[in-house]
Amino acid sequence: MVTDKVSGMRVMEGQALAACLAVLLASGCGPSPDQGAVGARPGPAGGQTAAKPSPSASPSPCVKAYRDDAAAARAKKALTAGLKRLVAKRPGRVEIMAKDLASGAVVGYHEDGAEQITASGAKVDIAVTLLRKVRAGHHKLSGWERETLEQMIEHSDNKAADALYARIGGAEAVSATYAALRMTHTHPGPSHYWGGTTTSPSDRVRLMTALVKGSKAVHPNDRAYVLKLMELVEPGQKWGVSAAARAGDRVSLKNGWTPRPFIHDTWAVTSYGWVHGRGRSYVISVQTDIQPGMESGVATIESAGKLIAAHMSDLNPVRYRSCVSPVAP
Repeated sequence: MVTDKVSGMRVMEGQALAACLAVLLASGCGPSPDQGAVGARPGPAGGQTAAKPSPSASPSPCVKAYRDDAAAARAKKALTAGLKRLVAKRPGRVEIMAKDLASGAVVGYHEDGAEQITASGAKVDIAVTLLRKVRAGHHKLSGWERETLEQMIEHSDNKAADALYARIGGAEAVSATYAALRMTHTHPGPSHYWGGTTTSPSDRVRLMTALVKGSKAVHPNDRAYVLKLMELVEPGQKWGVSAAARAGDRVSLKNGWTPRPFIHDTWAVTSYGWVHGRGRSYVISVQTDIQPGMESGVATIESAGKLIAAHMSDLNPVRYRSCVSPVAP
């Protein structure tokens, strides 16, 4: 009968349900591994995120950087002594200064000596003065001024320098620039003789610092323009403080060199500039005179540049010590 069939089916369904219940009870009443533990939060893509640790967990370790002043003083003393030994082995008179623009660390040897001439190093002074006067007059460089300025810096053209020195008003004009930049050791040469300008390594470093870091006396666009021209000096004039550069560094520099027949037939050779790259930014000035030849001055400058590059970072030693970060309640 139909009733008996239905009853039989219900009995079978009940037996199957009982069997399934028995299996579940045998495997435990907690959630399956796929369901996660109590207190866990679902993570990305159906995974799990561990429960947040309690505030009583141990604090995480950390480190703190600090400048080792004692080590910096020892490094400066050692580098100064190294420069002194270098100078003692070289002919003529040598004066040096370098500054780390990142840390402010400085090192030098007779860096305030102001008797040496700049020779073509004064061409940057002329360029800065011209740009200041143009800016003050609220007009742009003329095509002739721009072309002459670029010839003067990139190719160290003396005739271009003569023309621009006359254009700006000579010694009086550059003296105003020196005063604005607080270059107290720098004095223009007599009459129209811009190459006879006397200066010190510390004033050259002061000039480069103003060009790189900024100064109210020079507009930012003009600073960038002068530094770019100094970077574009022709290949044959890239000697000098560029010896401090390593692979990948950029250099903006101006060199000066001239025979001095009335000073025992010797030479004055100078170089100053900005050397910068990954992790460092230095301005360096090396001045030499009473040199037996140009090559001697160049060799001295480049030896000083290499010595400075090898040890300048030692003047800003960074150390690390452990600390404990506070844990929020």
